[in-house]
Amino acid sequence: QAQLVESGGELVQAGGSLRLSCVASGRTFVTYGMGWFRQAPGKEREFVAAIRGSSSTYYADSVKGRFTISRDSAKNTIYLQMNSLKPEDTAIYYCAARSSPYSGSYFQEPGYDHWGQGTQVTVSS
Repeated sequence: QAQLVESGGELVQAGGSLRLSCVASGRTFVTYGMGWFRQAPGKEREFVAAIRGSSSTYYADSVKGRFTISRDSAKNTIYLQMNSLKPEDTAIYYCAARSSPYSGSYFQEPGYDHWGQGTQVTVSS
């Protein structure tokens, strides 16, 4: 049974930084890509960042230059380093994994087959 567990979310002031972690267990997903999505109150879940293979990364325009996605294959873990946080970054952040290289777009939810429970990030102004 595949399982994704996120951690690292907390309350932080605007301009601050956080690093989220997502540990994958049950099988190795990193070969096929993993990603981060977020859902703010009253809004739909949206794409944040994704990583494919060892070095291909993708970002939403709203986080480019501020967020960095990375992975540690040996630990089956991906990270989301978030800098210069803004109040509009407040959301539940979800880790997601692809079970196939042909799962669809990296930018959309249907491209992912497994999801974590989420971790809350709150940015105060």
